[in-house]
Amino acid sequence: MTMEKDPHENKPILQKPFAQTYFHGTKADLKLGDFIEAGFNSNFGQRKNAKYIFLTSTLDAAIWGAELAIGEVRERIYLVEPTGAIEDDPDLTDRKFPGNPTQSFRSTEPFKVVGELTLWQGHPAAQVQAMKDGLARLREQRVNSLNDDD
Repeated sequence: MTMEKDPHENKPILQKPFAQTYFHGTKADLKLGDFIEAGFNSNFGQRKNAKYIFLTSTLDAAIWGAELAIGEVRERIYLVEPTGAIEDDPDLTDRKFPGNPTQSFRSTEPFKVVGELTLWQGHPAAQVQAMKDGLARLREQRVNSLNDDD
């Protein structure tokens, strides 16, 4: 944190550093202050009751999350704050890709919705369909999400 002086009153002003921004892509219609919680059916893997919820610090990964979410309603990207510990998502991090290029994380603790990103550009329809087809092939081959193993 830094201290500056208020030019009008010559008093110090406490300035906080920027916090990490996290995104959550979905088709759920949420409001500011709502909490995203684990325990609902997952969009991926075995689509069972999800032990984890997911967030990312890259807009591209959030867009994929919104585009690949189940449902025929509007895709949404929320700005969220984790309320507890987060860890790398093993489907998209060190186990499959060096580092964490998508900056994708998971948690068992809720995320608080603090904003919604309303202007963003999705991927081309052919690219989204190719990704959906690839996920369907993985399901057919019974290749499950690493998040289903925990």
